[in-house]
Amino acid sequence: MLALEGDFRLRISSIEPNLLTDEIIDLARGDSRLCRHFHIPLQSGSPEVLRNMRRRYTRDLYRERIERIAETMPDCAIGIDVIVGFPGETDRHFEETYQFLNELPFTYLHVFSYSERPDTHALSFGETVDPQVRSTRSKMLRTLSEKKRRAFYERHIGDIRPMLLEGNYDGDKQIGFTDNYIKVGIPKRDFDENTLLRVQLSEIGTGFVLGDPVSDPVLA
Repeated sequence: MLALEGDFRLRISSIEPNLLTDEIIDLARGDSRLCRHFHIPLQSGSPEVLRNMRRRYTRDLYRERIERIAETMPDCAIGIDVIVGFPGETDRHFEETYQFLNELPFTYLHVFSYSERPDTHALSFGETVDPQVRSTRSKMLRTLSEKKRRAFYERHIGDIRPMLLEGNYDGDKQIGFTDNYIKVGIPKRDFDENTLLRVQLSEIGTGFVLGDPVSDPVLA
């Protein structure tokens, strides 16, 4: 795709850490058409739970991939999937997950509560986790996610970045996302949906960052 000519934007929606090669990371760093945003499933930060889930990567590999992205592209957004309440997940397992995530330079989490399925291998790993415990753990991770997201947004206030406008509005703001997945609201103008603009990020609003188109803002 990147061999094609023209102004367009590609975003990798989700990629397993064992498939995220140095070549892919270097492509994102070197070609502005490939968005500086990776969404990389983790599911658990406990080595024991990861093994029980039969994931094809280790916690050490996961950390190495995340840290390499952060070192080579500090402005790159990193999203993570995580599951709470996998059968047999103890307080110790969850604490391992929480501490592991807290140490990682990520941007946001997608948090899911495990849902039992009959006749699955996962049910053999231990007792099911109480729904209230799952809810508490989910809330803790979502709070951590918001803290990390806000810190990422704050680092980029004042930046000028490309933003793709969507057809959505929030009050008097037109909504879109930057190349590094910052949700931005700009004052309503006569810009068409899917217009690629240059915007300056000014301050954190409610649910998104406020931005303003710079002079000659249209990129494509």
